[in-house]
Amino acid sequence: MNLILLGPPGAGKGTQAQLIVDRYHIPQISTGDILRAAVKEGTPLGKQAKAFMDQGQLVPDEVIIGIMNERLRGPDCDSGFILDGFPRTIAQAEALQTILPKIGKSIDHVINIDVDSEELVRRLTGRRTCQNCGAMFHILFHMPKQEGMCDRCGGTLYQRDDDKEETIRTRLKEYQRQTAPLIEYYQVKNLLRSIRGVGSQGQIFESIAHQLDKTPR
Repeated sequence: MNLILLGPPGAGKGTQAQLIVDRYHIPQISTGDILRAAVKEGTPLGKQAKAFMDQGQLVPDEVIIGIMNERLRGPDCDSGFILDGFPRTIAQAEALQTILPKIGKSIDHVINIDVDSEELVRRLTGRRTCQNCGAMFHILFHMPKQEGMCDRCGGTLYQRDDDKEETIRTRLKEYQRQTAPLIEYYQVKNLLRSIRGVGSQGQIFESIAHQLDKTPR
């Protein structure tokens, strides 16, 4: 079973991807993870990616697509995979459509975790991070025992710049501009399965699993 996981920042993609991995025993392929792995291994494409990353620039599509092409040929992908963070644009989606037939694969489902923008802002602005050990808390969903203090090490909790409302609204606008068109792209192909990303993690996962289990694997 080959899946693509879509959803805006704060939708819970990472959590749901791990639950899918646990139930269906297929690897999660995250763009960030494979870029870091390629750089660490010093592959030719990894070296190209590192050159851009060292300069603080975005890694170009052709490099990401090349690394993804290599990764999808891995033996652990023989039984399926979850793509998390790729494709991000229509151009990347079209490149993926070219890659997959060459390696005898196709996409079975595109799961879109749908959450209202205001709920996403509420989730993301409430996050607090320990300055000392990096532990994560939330002022609504995972409060520390003592306000402003880390349960693990007693360090001071703070709000990261990328968790501030202005930054989050900018990220959401960018998502809508660049990635949201993929929803229509995959809807036309009859691959899109939209799931409301509200409720408990377990409830959301069962909604996803219900969609996945409709199609025999």
